[in-house]
Amino acid sequence: MAFVVDASVVAAWFLPDEDSAVADEALARLKTQDALAPDLLLHELRNILLSAERRKRISADDIFAILMRFSSLPLTLSPSTDHVSIIRLAQKHALSAYDAAYLSLAIAHNAPLATHDRKLAAAAKMESMAFV
Repeated sequence: MAFVVDASVVAAWFLPDEDSAVADEALARLKTQDALAPDLLLHELRNILLSAERRKRISADDIFAILMRFSSLPLTLSPSTDHVSIIRLAQKHALSAYDAAYLSLAIAHNAPLATHDRKLAAAAKMESMAFV
C-alpha cells in the first residue's frame, strides 16, 4: 500500500532538532511501501531548508547534503495537474492549494496522508485518508 507524505514530515526526517512519531512511522513504512508526493514537495523542502539555515538550525552545507539524501529516497513525485480536485478540496476544507494538492494525491491513490499540519490532517481524516 502506498502513502502520501508532505514536506513537514520529510523535513523532520532530516532536521536534527525535529522529533516526530509521524515522521518516524512514515520513514519506517518507506522501507516496505511506496511513498508519493506532489512535485511541489521539492520546492517546499528547499524553502524549509533555507529557513532552517537562516535560523542557524543547519548550515549551508547541510542544505545540499540533505537534498542529496532526499534525492536517493524511494519517493515518487507526481505532477499536480488535477486542478478541479485541488480547488474543490481547498474550498471544502479551507486549505491552501498547496495542502490540497497533497490531499488530492492521497485521494487519487487511496493512500493515507502523513502530515504534521493539523488542518491538513483533519481534512485527511474527513476524507478517510488519515495516516494511522
